[in-house]
Amino acid sequence: MTRSLRIALAAVLAISAAVTTAAAQTYPNRPIRMFVGFPPGGSADIVARLVANALSIRLGQPIVIENRGGAGGNLAAAEVARLTPDGYTLMHGPDNLFLANPHIYGSKMPLDPLTDLVPVASLAANQLILGVHPAVKADTMQEFTELARKTNPPLFYASIGNGSMHHMAMEMLKQHLKFDLVHVPYRGGGPAGAALLAGDIQAMFGGGSLVPTITSGRVRALATSGAKRSPLLPNLPTIGEIYPGYEVLIWHGMFAPVGVPQPILDRLRKEITEVLKQPDLAERLTKSGSGEPYFTTPEEFAARVRGDNEKFGKVIRTLGIKIE
Repeated sequence: MTRSLRIALAAVLAISAAVTTAAAQTYPNRPIRMFVGFPPGGSADIVARLVANALSIRLGQPIVIENRGGAGGNLAAAEVARLTPDGYTLMHGPDNLFLANPHIYGSKMPLDPLTDLVPVASLAANQLILGVHPAVKADTMQEFTELARKTNPPLFYASIGNGSMHHMAMEMLKQHLKFDLVHVPYRGGGPAGAALLAGDIQAMFGGGSLVPTITSGRVRALATSGAKRSPLLPNLPTIGEIYPGYEVLIWHGMFAPVGVPQPILDRLRKEITEVLKQPDLAERLTKSGSGEPYFTTPEEFAARVRGDNEKFGKVIRTLGIKIE
């Protein structure tokens, strides 16, 4: 490289750095768009709106939610990935986009979320509750495990659909504890829960919507799937307490197109952390059944994304789940 070319390159880099610094110092100076890959009203939408409302106050700019449902979040993610990485386009990232979709959709994926999107910050996390119909002769996780191991033909379990976290959580449990159950997929949590209440199936993993049926005695809770006990059911053990090595966490995060300047990412992470510390936000997340604030460092969150992609990819390949 000639001396004149080195000087020209250094000048270009200096100008680029100056422009980036100036943009970060004035960020944000206009409204921000946040994409959600699911329709309004669901858990993803609730988490996104609660965080966006509080974050917009701290940033001093409106955050406009854009719901782009379809293909498990793939359509919204593909749109975000192609837009300018300037910090004015963000995405609520549901876990399935990263841990399940790349394996289920395969060549039909319109993007690679692991390389086309950058993790900004974790937002909220939830865990699943293992519930059984009262007729099932098992009052504890250990009793259910023994019952499942000896019952032939196997017990039936419901999920909210093929490839859902509820489905994969049970399949992981089957592998972990070496028993068999027959999967019966339903179209959503409502029909699956109704089947459990009716005794059409014997067990299922469910979210916060199961809690009222548990407290009323119509469903018996055995354990939860997280690394620590649920604040909704603090007396209920985690599966990992009894059978170490098992954990399934449902998480929500904030993502952006690759290439957003680091100072802007740092600002967003700082403000999101402050938002998650707000007691009223934590209370509203819990009451909505969407979980609780999920605090991580950037390194921890990136490791969670990639680790879950590998962990659930193994389960999906074992099950042979594919979108045809």
